[in-house]
Amino acid sequence: MPRPLHIALIYGSTREGRFCDVVGAWTAARIAADGGFTLDVVDPAELTLMPHRHESEDCDEVRALRRRLARADAFVIATPEYNHSFPSVLKFVIDLVDVEWAGKPVAFVSYGGVSGGLRAVEQLRLVFAELHAVSVRDTVSFAGPWDIFDGTGMPRDDGRSARAMATMLGRLRWWASALRDARADEPFRRAA
Repeated sequence: MPRPLHIALIYGSTREGRFCDVVGAWTAARIAADGGFTLDVVDPAELTLMPHRHESEDCDEVRALRRRLARADAFVIATPEYNHSFPSVLKFVIDLVDVEWAGKPVAFVSYGGVSGGLRAVEQLRLVFAELHAVSVRDTVSFAGPWDIFDGTGMPRDDGRSARAMATMLGRLRWWASALRDARADEPFRRAA
């Protein structure tokens, strides 16, 4: 029996009072309930890196982040949409590492105003394509999440959200398995 696929769930916000905690916790619970995955939650709010200094690769915390992301077979990004884009802290985390993204799938759970964060996702697809990652077409999106989630952190209409998440995780599982096998047969190498 193959080993479970390892997902790194990356939070996209560090704002005080962020809603990312609610969306991220729901996402983590859904991944755990789906089965067949192990999970590592990467929360930039818990990192001590300084975006204005852009730490070097030799920094212990950057090396630790690199190891965590290198272990992942796939990524799920839980991101809000700020001003029609994704948060700068998410770009900072993405840019801290490089080859760890290559040849792996990335899926998105987004939230925000009327667009549900989809504009942020479309921009993230461009960034991850440049890093040789494969973005999963199916997403989970919450427009106006403050009205969708109840006080316990569950969507009021969890059936719709759960179906969208099941579809996304099914696609992520397929890509993660296929790409893990491909990387085992031949390590991903970027052109020089």
